[in-house]
Amino acid sequence: MTDPNILEEFDAPGKMKYSEHLKELRTRTIYIVGSVLAVFFCLLPFSHQSYAWLATPLVKLLPAQSSMIATDVVSTFLAPFKLNLYIAFLLTIPITLYHIWKFIAPALYQNEKRIGLGLVFGSAGLFFCGILFSYFAILPLALKFFVYASPENVLPMTDINSYLSFCLKLFLAFGFAFQIPILTYVLIFIGILEIETLEQYRRHIIVFFFFVSMFITPPDILSMLSLAVPMCILFEVGLQLSKLKIKK
Repeated sequence: MTDPNILEEFDAPGKMKYSEHLKELRTRTIYIVGSVLAVFFCLLPFSHQSYAWLATPLVKLLPAQSSMIATDVVSTFLAPFKLNLYIAFLLTIPITLYHIWKFIAPALYQNEKRIGLGLVFGSAGLFFCGILFSYFAILPLALKFFVYASPENVLPMTDINSYLSFCLKLFLAFGFAFQIPILTYVLIFIGILEIETLEQYRRHIIVFFFFVSMFITPPDILSMLSLAVPMCILFEVGLQLSKLKIKK
């Protein structure tokens, strides 16, 4: 049951009513879902081309007598369909963030708005950078390792659904890994961590990054370094930005 005091606070003079908040939330949600669906239906005629683009790094490495396969009857339809849906989500992230920001911004102070706006769009930019980095730098290395590591009497023939799942996990892992500067700054800004503490345990944090990258990337040293080194650099970037902000 809703607390009457909360309703009174929302309905206080000069503030939005509780019902108006719900209407605003519903409107913003409709805009977000509508934009995702609009982009999805626009991309639908190009679903096979989208999957062909995703599969290009693997197809280049497969032997001449090998190809990708579909082990399920509906896989040839569902795999490109799901990929287009994920692409639509990614392409509409700026629109989604805009409507989320428009919903929460009235409740923030002016200085919080300045910081929050930078963090929101900085986070989105870093997420896209992580995905692009994983596709162009890490995915070819990972696929090369797995294809060439197969025994001589085994012909690699990858299922299209399995390949899609593998790529999505890799992209999400790198997308979230690139959020380290934002996470570092936020934890320092809200007072959970201090700059001196992070500097004191810098070596332990770097070891932790290498430990995490060892499980995320394929089991070769080059792939592990390709994730661990950017994580360390991004951590330092977040730390230095926090120092500059505190000095101000």
